Amino acid sequence: MKKFTHAEMLEQEGSLRLEKLASDAGRLVAGHGWLLAAAESCTGGLLASTLTNLSGSSAWFHGGVVCYSNALKSGLLGVPQALINENGAVSEPVVLAMARGALALPGMPQGKGCAVAISGIAGPTGGTREKPVGTVWVAWAWPGGERAESFLFRGSRTAVKAQSVAGALFGLVTFVK
Repeated sequence: MKKFTHAEMLEQEGSLRLEKLASDAGRLVAGHGWLLAAAESCTGGLLASTLTNLSGSSAWFHGGVVCYSNALKSGLLGVPQALINENGAVSEPVVLAMARGALALPGMPQGKGCAVAISGIAGPTGGTREKPVGTVWVAWAWPGGERAESFLFRGSRTAVKAQSVAGALFGLVTFVK
């Protein structure tokens, strides 16, 4: 019998928690008859990967984009460069614009789509006094509403990414109900 380290057990528990949150989010999105799109920066596609690990997710998950660079945030999602210059990529106005841009991706149905956007500083470098490592903004947009929230996560780069996805999924379930 294989013995697991404490870190391995926490990682396994985290994976199960993400799977449960993703399943809950999928049921909510499908229940509304919507399609979900994602715009990810610091998570590098972890949200999309988590969602597509679920069998049947193609019925409600449209897809996502990893917009790691500011140029891609502007060029693909339509985030104004001036907004990025004024507020920084890790900010409420930018992450809300990313969510709106995800709603406008090709194939997203008008009035039947919802979106999640994530932008943050996963570390271990890149933080500042105003925006330390672990600072993450998440935005949600759905027919008739949008919301953004900031988080300050702790731990390794991998831990910050996983916590960001968990926060995004939890928020989707909470705010879109």
